[in-house]
Amino acid sequence: MILSPDGHCRAFDAKAKGTVPGNGVGMVVLKRLEDALADGDCIHAVIKGSHINNDASAKMSYTAPSVSGQAKVIEEALAMADIDPETVTYVEAHGTGTSLGDPIEMAALTQAFNTERKNYCAIGSVKTNLGHLDAAAGIVNLIAAVLALKHQLMPPSLHFETPNPEIDFANSPFFVNTTLSEWKTDGFPRRAGVSAFGVGGTNAHVVLEEAPLVAHSEKSRAWQLLLLSAKTESALETATTQLVEHLKPHPDLNLADVAYTYQVGRQAFNHRRMLVCQTLEGAMATLSSHSQNEEDFKALASMVDPKKTPSVVFMFSGQGAQYVNMGLALYQTESIFREQVDYCAECLKPYLYLDLRMVLYPDPSQNENQHINQTALSQPALFVIEYALAQLWMSWGIQPAAMIGHSIGEYVAACLAGVLTLDEALVLVAARGRLMQTMPSGTMLAVPLTEEEIRPLLNNNIDLAVINVPSQSVVSGPIEAVEQFAAQLLAERGLECQSLHTSHAFHSAMMSPILPSFLEQVQKVSLQAPQMPYLSNVTGTWIKTEEAIDPNYWVRHLRQTVRFADGLQPLVKESNYILLEVGPGRTLSTFAKRHPEKSAGQVVLTSLRHPKDELSDNGFLLNMLGQLWLAGVVVDWAAYYGEEQRQRLPLPTYPFEHQRYWIKSKKLLILRPLLLPNVGSL
Repeated sequence: MILSPDGHCRAFDAKAKGTVPGNGVGMVVLKRLEDALADGDCIHAVIKGSHINNDASAKMSYTAPSVSGQAKVIEEALAMADIDPETVTYVEAHGTGTSLGDPIEMAALTQAFNTERKNYCAIGSVKTNLGHLDAAAGIVNLIAAVLALKHQLMPPSLHFETPNPEIDFANSPFFVNTTLSEWKTDGFPRRAGVSAFGVGGTNAHVVLEEAPLVAHSEKSRAWQLLLLSAKTESALETATTQLVEHLKPHPDLNLADVAYTYQVGRQAFNHRRMLVCQTLEGAMATLSSHSQNEEDFKALASMVDPKKTPSVVFMFSGQGAQYVNMGLALYQTESIFREQVDYCAECLKPYLYLDLRMVLYPDPSQNENQHINQTALSQPALFVIEYALAQLWMSWGIQPAAMIGHSIGEYVAACLAGVLTLDEALVLVAARGRLMQTMPSGTMLAVPLTEEEIRPLLNNNIDLAVINVPSQSVVSGPIEAVEQFAAQLLAERGLECQSLHTSHAFHSAMMSPILPSFLEQVQKVSLQAPQMPYLSNVTGTWIKTEEAIDPNYWVRHLRQTVRFADGLQPLVKESNYILLEVGPGRTLSTFAKRHPEKSAGQVVLTSLRHPKDELSDNGFLLNMLGQLWLAGVVVDWAAYYGEEQRQRLPLPTYPFEHQRYWIKSKKLLILRPLLLPNVGSL
């Protein structure tokens, strides 16, 4: 037997009489070093070499250890590691504390190291702390050595007083380390050996080296998105508290790395919370208070329906939503957005006779803010911003299942669907805006009447231009005619109408003179069948191939009523659709929320702030990304951090909620023998 009579494992000591039995489990994650470095993983140590053998045939008996077998496995591991044994300054030994095993192990180590240098390598055994954990003994040894390397400390071997007289420490490279001490080096990396020997003769040895120094994380975005999730609401609260408690004593942690670790290193469960913040202090303050202030991008909580996989629908804004500096911060910080805007602006130069970027982002000292409201420039500007936004969303893994655009916005949908190439779409959009601006001035009026109610009231000068929501119509025509129409509705019906800030009477008869010229422009491009579903403004239903490839469709699209409310109908009736406005402001989102057939609980989001909101474009967009995640959308975080080198940090793991399911004992029914009269033999 190898059991200690006094309950202590005294490895390498003169009093060693055996080990202490126990049970355990251990686990490590292995990964190629080059891959771990590329992925920014937290590396605790590096395995330089390893070997395993079995020396059963060379032993005196099945249970007896063998010097030659143990020495051979250590030599092979060192050879694989391709290092000098004199650079190994600690060995986590098998160290069972038996009178036979310890001397043989030390003899094998001395033989394998084969050096004249004396007493430079510390030796210890975690079995002096935990006992022999049976099948987990080897992995626990490995973990103990890894932790020693990580903390750069030599762990003490307990219960050592007098060396085992059968071990010649004085003439070996080894000494038993009995105190926790700093692990110093002589100009080479810290290295350790780990041994594990089985009773049946299977021997294993691993050579470890301290983790390489990793460069500090690169600079990241100004705003960061923290994500927390759990399987229950109570576990989510615990996870939130654990994160705050972990951050408090670590104020120097990189906030971007904290966010990255939770995004790529934690599974997303149904109960979720997200936080958009700029500083570690702000994150702790918000998570501690659980405040939910959307304007300041505070914490939000959500419960994802595991039975439904949400689909995102892109909604592209129409003319009137534009404003100076829309998406400016994104242009300055997001390379994909900037590349798309730059490409489009260069392509448009021959058609606009200027650089569109000077219209989108003018010099503050120049009074050029009104240029963006000129139809010839506002339509290309909207197309470019919306197309660039869509490309940014898609690069992060937010792929649309369907699309809908409002007037000029349908061109973005058609381009993404493959009906038009980007270059063709830019040419048509520029021509469309230029031709429309050549028409006489007109105006548009929002009227609180349904289509059925307003059609009998129209005349030759007034056209029904837009239906954004079923309860409201927009009419279009000459300024004087529209003003008279508004006065008439007020006088006869008491209806308050709202004039829209437009320069022309879009989607009215006033656009008729330019239709032949625009048809010529459309006929010059090669229209293709759509590869992605989107809804038509002309019909208010899903676009058909024969419509998308017909040049006359795009002429009708310029002139006829925009049936946006009809297009919204199949989208708002499906709660599994998340409607995402891809453009400036919140106009289309407002229409969707006001639609009478909107499903309860349907998520409707925007991409860019409203011009009156004094918020960061970056923080606003990141907040929307977080809300998409809250709703169950899967984000491609590798692509999101494509231009950054982030590091995974050791952070709180899942807060398992331990519950007892012990079956209570029941009273036993004791059967006693029943004495009966003698009834004879059976």
